[in-house]
Amino acid sequence: MNQNYNSTLKPFLIALSVLLAFSLQAKLVKAQAPADDPHLGIIPAPASITKAAGTFTFSQLTQIKADNIKDRNVVFLKDFLLNNRHFNNKLSKYNPRIRSNRGTTLIITGRGSTTLPKEGYKLTITPRRITIIGKGAGLFYGIQTFMQLFPVETSGTEKLPCITIEDSPRFGYRGMMLDVSRHFFTVPQVKKVIELMAAYKLNNFHWHLVDGQGWRIEIKKYPKLTEVGAYRKQTMYGTNRDWPDSLSYGGYYTQDEIRDVVKFAAARYINVVPEIEMPAHSEAALRAYPELRCELPADSKVPAREVNNIYCPTPETFTFLENVLTEVMELFPSKYIHIGGDEANKEPWKASAFCQALIKEKGLKDEHELQSYFIQTIEKFLNSKGRSIIGWDEILEGGLAPNATVMSWTGEEGGIAAARQKHNVIMTPQTTGNYFDHYQSSSPQEPVSFGRYAALDETYNYDPVSKELTPEEQQYVIGTQGNLWTEYVPTVAKLQYQILPRLFALSEVAWSKPENKDYTNFSEVRLAKHFARLEAMHYNYRVPTALPIIDTMVFGSQFTFAPKSVVPGARIYYTLNGRDPLDTDLEYVSPITIYVPANEKREFKTRVITPTGRRSIATRTLMYNRALLPAVNYSANKPGLNCTLIKDTFTVPDQLDYASGGESAIADKLNAESFKKDNQHFGMVFSGYVNIPADGAYTFSQASYTDTQLFIDDQKVTESENALPLVKGFHKIKVKYIYNAPVLLPGAYRIRQTPLRVFMTAPGTVEKKEFEPAMLFN
Repeated sequence: MNQNYNSTLKPFLIALSVLLAFSLQAKLVKAQAPADDPHLGIIPAPASITKAAGTFTFSQLTQIKADNIKDRNVVFLKDFLLNNRHFNNKLSKYNPRIRSNRGTTLIITGRGSTTLPKEGYKLTITPRRITIIGKGAGLFYGIQTFMQLFPVETSGTEKLPCITIEDSPRFGYRGMMLDVSRHFFTVPQVKKVIELMAAYKLNNFHWHLVDGQGWRIEIKKYPKLTEVGAYRKQTMYGTNRDWPDSLSYGGYYTQDEIRDVVKFAAARYINVVPEIEMPAHSEAALRAYPELRCELPADSKVPAREVNNIYCPTPETFTFLENVLTEVMELFPSKYIHIGGDEANKEPWKASAFCQALIKEKGLKDEHELQSYFIQTIEKFLNSKGRSIIGWDEILEGGLAPNATVMSWTGEEGGIAAARQKHNVIMTPQTTGNYFDHYQSSSPQEPVSFGRYAALDETYNYDPVSKELTPEEQQYVIGTQGNLWTEYVPTVAKLQYQILPRLFALSEVAWSKPENKDYTNFSEVRLAKHFARLEAMHYNYRVPTALPIIDTMVFGSQFTFAPKSVVPGARIYYTLNGRDPLDTDLEYVSPITIYVPANEKREFKTRVITPTGRRSIATRTLMYNRALLPAVNYSANKPGLNCTLIKDTFTVPDQLDYASGGESAIADKLNAESFKKDNQHFGMVFSGYVNIPADGAYTFSQASYTDTQLFIDDQKVTESENALPLVKGFHKIKVKYIYNAPVLLPGAYRIRQTPLRVFMTAPGTVEKKEFEPAMLFN
């Protein structure tokens, strides 16, 4: 397009591109009619659904017939029908040789299950008969699917579609972890989590019972573990924003309570994997038994918090841990025992004369191999008892224990390395939406959480099987898991908010075939019934916003909005005055058109409020009627950006404007990682030109607005005003970035600084992309 095109037409063209973007938003929030849903509202999506004509009318008169009327699956379904649907149906033994021509029948049987995959089931509904075929867990999952076909509201009869479902899971390990060390949850509260897992076909409850902030399991041989280690002088933990209260906080589970939870989970075909952390994250145990820590020289400069964080690998320590694990194994029938192995700060081992002598005695290279020796010693003990270990991916350091399963959390790299060594892998990277303690969006309105964010679509779209693995190596990926660490989760309401609806997304990743996944269908159609169920059960959950983009800036003179909610019965309220909407503000009824005078701004905010009063965070759309910024006159076409590295300590990027000296170079991309190895503190300034491919409104974002500043044509991009209307061609770009080495907090948790990352979203799209080297010039 001619850069001198009539300026009065430019705002119209920008508005047109923005309207196309909002048309895309409208499509994103427009839900299919339930009849069009290929998955019939079922989560996780079944492997195969074949629809047929007609319906089955379920009523009080429907007879239930089962191979064994006392089978726990049959009792489970009967309890659901009686207590949730108010149906007290007649139950009798199933005899396939007796066929009844009267009324309707529900048959629960294992006949025909021998041909089904492990944990598989077959559900068939015809106008007069429902048949659920399966064995053990498979039958249970078939019943869970059948239960999801009922509407949320109860009535005297229910119409169910005629279908055939043949289903089985993609992965054998489908897990969720709950940390009860940072914040303690009671047995009934834990059981509620297990019930949710079972309803969505997850089958491994990873119970993080031990960490530095609290020892939560009774060990009779070592009573001080719970008398002392189960309590701390602080309700909130670490860097939580709440004020410290210096109160005693804690709790633990008796062995009888542990048995009760394990039995409750087993009845729902969930295996409970206990985690007993070692060698680090051991402050709670070492508070109780300080003789298990390393003795260091009097002049040692290793901080006490690090010494108190890690076991010393003495014979006494191994005896202690073997005794602890012996009692743990008596309580948990799980094949797997999780032994942690992560974030072990080895400075105490470096300063310990005993550890250095042990390294020499065992012919080890360093403290990494000493950790491997520690893990392998524990593994040999557990293997001798018929159990296997799971460890976080740091157990790869110094050499992997022979039979260990690796739980890859720092990223996928550890899991990939383990699979290549022919070890089983459970993929649960914190970088791919599997960490449920992370923020659910970048909005500052989210409740305080861990300093990353994982949106629902990121959780849903994750594939645990890396494309970097060969087909043979991929077989070692046995499953995936979601994790809820509870530094910032002091209440059940916060627990439920953090896992819902991300647990639903996790279940589909773990169970469903990749080709059956469809995020639009999942988030805008199927979630509706499941949100209605959560409302009916008074569960807390994160309410989806009325527009898919929470905070955006758009350009033009006229806009039409059609916000929508997937939650049945929810209302949408909006404001035009910049305030976050309340239920006293304007209620959305029909599409809203807003006109913006030239060179002025308008603000449109929305909020969803559900029938039980739960609220979404507010969305904000800033509309600005301004002309496109013209391209600059640049023709040198020299690839790369000018880059200046300044080796000094900075607290804010603005200080770089006054810094002197520095090393200059040409950088082919915006990246600072290569400098972090040799520099504890530094600042960088990149400058040059970015080649914009087409006219339109471009949105920019950064991994951090604290450490990074972005300027386009000398205009600073901020969180609240993060878009600019640009003419095709070259525009000036400047990026300032500061880095300070990670800070070690009490408990050996490293707060990692956010890397330098800058993203651009093109007009008419929602996908963020980093600047490609081919776009950058100096």
